[in-house]
Amino acid sequence: MNRDQLIEKAFKAMENAYAPYSNYHVGACVLTKDNKTFIGANIENASYGATNCGERSAIFAAYSHGYRKADIAALAIVSDGDILAAPCGICRQVLAELLEGDTPIYLSNKKESLETTIDALLPMQFTSEDLK
Repeated sequence: MNRDQLIEKAFKAMENAYAPYSNYHVGACVLTKDNKTFIGANIENASYGATNCGERSAIFAAYSHGYRKADIAALAIVSDGDILAAPCGICRQVLAELLEGDTPIYLSNKKESLETTIDALLPMQFTSEDLK
């Protein structure tokens, strides 16, 4: 699967978003090295702390199926906003632990795309190494 196909799968996942409060829809798709995909969408809650972002939904789905960071080839995150949907702080921390630092992350909306990595999005990460 190429980058554009992965982004399109993320846009399809975005259709499943439940965002009655923000009306901001996010979709994500994880691609594994054995060419499996796992989608996620943001699911809001009136208690905002109980909300789950699309990229966490997708990465948690992959992990729930037994995949780990070494198995993940790429992640696409898309939104219907005018600005590229960069992961929030909580998602950056989760991705720092659950992705290899150089795994491609594709951010996209209907106007533009950007390729990045979690190492670029979250320098000086707090990881399990800090707990030793």
